[in-house]
Amino acid sequence: SFDLELTTPACPVKDEFLSLSRNAVLSLPWTLDTAITLTAQPLRPADTAPELTGLSQIGAIIAVSSCKGGVGKSTTAVNLAYALQSLNARVGIFDADLYGPSLPTMITPENDAVQFVGRQIAPLRRNGVSLMSFGYVNEGSAILRGPMITQLLDQFCSVTNWGVLDYLVLD
Repeated sequence: SFDLELTTPACPVKDEFLSLSRNAVLSLPWTLDTAITLTAQPLRPADTAPELTGLSQIGAIIAVSSCKGGVGKSTTAVNLAYALQSLNARVGIFDADLYGPSLPTMITPENDAVQFVGRQIAPLRRNGVSLMSFGYVNEGSAILRGPMITQLLDQFCSVTNWGVLDYLVLD
């Protein structure tokens, strides 16, 4: 028996790796059977202060974007995030739309109270997926322009304590 370490628990070719590994081991003349355990190493924490993790423990960021509104970007982002989560990946969704955030309309968190962990915001959660949207922390609309938008998005990225994620889907 042996462990086969994948780069992510949501590896799209894990069944193929498992089959190829099993066939390679069973082709050895002295092997009758084998047991293979699939594993994936968690991300190593970055060399930053623990209370300021931000995006440092995220394996990959997947951006869902378009130059046109109303084409299903948010629906695609949510479906992608939950599909990856169903493959045992640790996933978060960040709704970067400040003018019309749609994540609060699409997903109701298990607990909608925004909580702080040290100097960071704890993302909300639903069915194992971490969630963050301007719509969760601000009930009304906001009038924002240029530098204020950039600063607010930067704060959301750096002040949200995502923890260790395999993927962050950016909508």
